[in-house]
Amino acid sequence: MLTKCSLVTALVIAISPSLAFALEAPAGDVILTISGHVSHANVGATAQFDRDMLTKLVSRSGTMETPWTEGKVTFSGPLLRAVLDEAGAEGDALTVRALNDYFVDVPMEDARRLDTILATTMDGRPMSVRDKGPLFLIYPFDKDPSLYNEKYFSRSVWQIREIKVH
Repeated sequence: MLTKCSLVTALVIAISPSLAFALEAPAGDVILTISGHVSHANVGATAQFDRDMLTKLVSRSGTMETPWTEGKVTFSGPLLRAVLDEAGAEGDALTVRALNDYFVDVPMEDARRLDTILATTMDGRPMSVRDKGPLFLIYPFDKDPSLYNEKYFSRSVWQIREIKVH
């Protein structure tokens, strides 16, 4: 009897961590899919997010000039690392893919070390596809002027639909 009880206890303990990190299913339109090395999947082997799910994560706003906008604008949205943490993403690199299938590889270090924003709003308004939305990867150009160069401009993908974790 004790062996059966110990086995049940061990199973409950083994299952509990995965239940604690269950990612809710998106209720609205999916605007981001994270695939690859994710441990908190909610649709098949992917972590999918709607706009509401993203607004609940740790976020940041930054007012800055960019090569793609006129004058200073304020970008707001969840920190990329918060989104990746929510998905249980583990890896060394990300492939960030846009709606038009343009993609770029981004080192995971950019998400972990920098306050990179997955912008959902520009100047307080949700970003439409016409305005480079629904998601735009924005580096903290306002906090670190050394990032204002072609290397980081090329990683600043807009109209993001998917991030694959390698």
